[in-house]
Amino acid sequence: MFPVLPSVRIPAPRQVRRASAATRVGAVAAGAAVVATTGCGMFTPGLSGEMPDDITVTSPLLQEGQPLPEVYTCEGVENEEGEKISGVSPPLNWSGMPEDAGSTALVVDDPSEATVFWVVHDLDPELVELRQNTVPTGAKQAENSAGTAEYTAPCPEGDAFHEYRFTVYALHEGLGLPDGAPLETTLEAISERAVARGTLVTENG
Repeated sequence: MFPVLPSVRIPAPRQVRRASAATRVGAVAAGAAVVATTGCGMFTPGLSGEMPDDITVTSPLLQEGQPLPEVYTCEGVENEEGEKISGVSPPLNWSGMPEDAGSTALVVDDPSEATVFWVVHDLDPELVELRQNTVPTGAKQAENSAGTAEYTAPCPEGDAFHEYRFTVYALHEGLGLPDGAPLETTLEAISERAVARGTLVTENG
């Protein structure tokens, strides 16, 4: 059984808002190939599946089970000059990587919407952090559900509850994919190489 990963959604506008029922059905269909290999239905990174959850994911600015700060969403905040700052990727730290890991990947998703906001792969296995709004030299970004190879900030509408999961995967080797690789292809490659994982879960306010 392969490790579970988030199902994918067809490309949407850059600010990823609540998807319609029809779009969510399309998302599940798009991820059907990986679902078939897992036999687990919807992907739930870091929460289920036959894989060690040995990696501990933390952040100096995020707390498990607490709202995702607005600066990391499309809502944003104003700085001292009155300028709006939004869509910033948060800082992350992790520990507990297997000694024989050959690469690291990060997937940020909302399971209730089958939406992926960010995929970073080919991270150096010796790396133990991502700084705020940066991608390390040598790492690559795959397409997300908005069709862009970058962090696309969550942008929920209404009062529905959402979880935002930051899952770090230890891989036995790099993916060998270029920047901007298709989302489904990248998730499949991660699932085939993952040997351990860990997840930090936040939510909408």
